[in-house]
Amino acid sequence: MDSGSQLIGTVFDVKRCSLHDGPGIRTTVFLKGCPLQCLWCHNPESMSGRPEVLWQPEKCTGCGACAEVCPSGCHRMDSKDGHLFNRRNCSQCGRCAEVCLFGGLSIAGQSMSVEAVLTEVLKDKSYFETSGGGLTLSGGEPFVQADFSLALLKECKQKGLHTCVETCGFTSYENLQRAAEYTDLFLYDLKETNQEKHCEYTGQDNRLILDNLKKLSASKAKIILRCPIIPGLNDREDHFDGIAAVAVKLDSLVEINLMPYHPFAAHKRPQLGMDYSLNDISAPTAEQKEIWRVALSKKVGCVVRL
Repeated sequence: MDSGSQLIGTVFDVKRCSLHDGPGIRTTVFLKGCPLQCLWCHNPESMSGRPEVLWQPEKCTGCGACAEVCPSGCHRMDSKDGHLFNRRNCSQCGRCAEVCLFGGLSIAGQSMSVEAVLTEVLKDKSYFETSGGGLTLSGGEPFVQADFSLALLKECKQKGLHTCVETCGFTSYENLQRAAEYTDLFLYDLKETNQEKHCEYTGQDNRLILDNLKKLSASKAKIILRCPIIPGLNDREDHFDGIAAVAVKLDSLVEINLMPYHPFAAHKRPQLGMDYSLNDISAPTAEQKEIWRVALSKKVGCVVRL
């Protein structure tokens, strides 16, 4: 391995035997940090680039170990109200999570070297070889940690692994261009085609994302468009028309994946001290998902999958 193998990144999960993050059986590495703040994000622990404490009070036994080790006095055991956690003073040091034996407190995000991540990924190399799988980089947004992502992709290609990168596209094109040399397939998010609504739903407009997508396709990089569909937000006819208008101009497009809404974040955001604004939205039925798939399929000249 070269010097890049010693680069350190912040990883919040390494998911082995993944079946939905590219072809075959894959190991998906989730990196922290994202430039978008999507209302529906089901990995809210990925938004911040720093490690974060997750708090599940229903698992607390009141042992008080966290209060004893917290250097900032964030945890207090109250005889009336039980365990009180003051996040405003929390430095995210993770000491409380280290001593919590029942999972009430946990830490999302740990420092790992490229070499350490690669060691985890290679545990499944035999599965990759028989299924056509490999590594998928996800997040968050991998290019928030661009140097780390590039080094990991390079090491994986040197080991003969198939590589995918899931990206929101809100990064410099230079980052995408550098990664393309070591990336077999981009899973490119297209969250909203209306510029104003994209800004409303994600905190950023979509001009850079669409421009990068156009350039990436022109470079002949293989692309799967991933389109989250959220009932009441972007399940609109004009958005499906917008997806089709983008797709027909992408010469290297492999297929389109619709990503129907699921309320994963409803329980995660409170663990991070965040509010969740989509509590009134339910996951779509199988019938509704199929209606979306058929509707988009009629508008584009490629495969549309759920």
